[in-house]
Amino acid sequence: MERSEQNQTSGSKRDNKVDVLRDFRESFFAMSQLVSFPWTFLEKDLESNKSSDLISDILKQTCLHSLCQKFPPSVRYKKLFLSELIRRQEVAGCDPLDELYDALAEVVGAEDSTECYKSYMLPSGEAVSLLENVALISDGTTGLVTWDAALYLAEWALDHRQTFTGRTVLELGSGVGLTGIAICRSCGPNRYVFSDCHPRVLQKLRDNVRRNGLTERTVGVEELDWTSASEEQIAQIGADTVIAAAGSDSLPLSVLVLVLSCLPSLQRVQQYLLGLQQRGVI
Repeated sequence: MERSEQNQTSGSKRDNKVDVLRDFRESFFAMSQLVSFPWTFLEKDLESNKSSDLISDILKQTCLHSLCQKFPPSVRYKKLFLSELIRRQEVAGCDPLDELYDALAEVVGAEDSTECYKSYMLPSGEAVSLLENVALISDGTTGLVTWDAALYLAEWALDHRQTFTGRTVLELGSGVGLTGIAICRSCGPNRYVFSDCHPRVLQKLRDNVRRNGLTERTVGVEELDWTSASEEQIAQIGADTVIAAAGSDSLPLSVLVLVLSCLPSLQRVQQYLLGLQQRGVI
């Protein structure tokens, strides 16, 4: 009985560590705010063990992970992340970890770019990796970064896969492509049509679609302004499901995520979205 209880306790600790490492990996590659990381678990581990083993494991799941070599977050972000790890290690009085300082040395002299990669983990463990702009507004548009509304819609879609399986889906305002790529990779649509109206957004969208292994056989990227598109344009696409993401920080998730397949015509879709735009939601 004692051995069984010890095994259960040990297994629980391992599960917690596995969850924490996963959270670090997902937050790091999505370039989430540093305050959202599970630092409390790390602090307790450093205090109780006086060892940098967990930091070494975190490095392997973040800066030293193969995904970071292929699709790296911004240089500035990696500097901030590594500096925070070092600060917490020093506060705990643990021995210096060479690989941690080596990783920081690699980025200290590196030049930052106007673009970086963000990777979003699917339930399967695979990543949707997108090239995005660092600045929120660039080239006269906010469409070159992933917005929270796209994240919410992607999460909703993964919980309601039957809405998209075997269907032809049109997404209005696809931006850099997160929602659509996640749906294509996980929900099995018959065909998926991304759309946007800004030329720079469309180019980055096409690049991200190809980057994630989607082919023209099952997806398309169309120049489409939902405020002025005609019924004929929609008819040519042949969509039986139309989706869009919209939202603001002050609105609940039920409003942030819009699935518009229930709306019988493009005109009603436009009226609905224009109403949100007039209220400052989108």
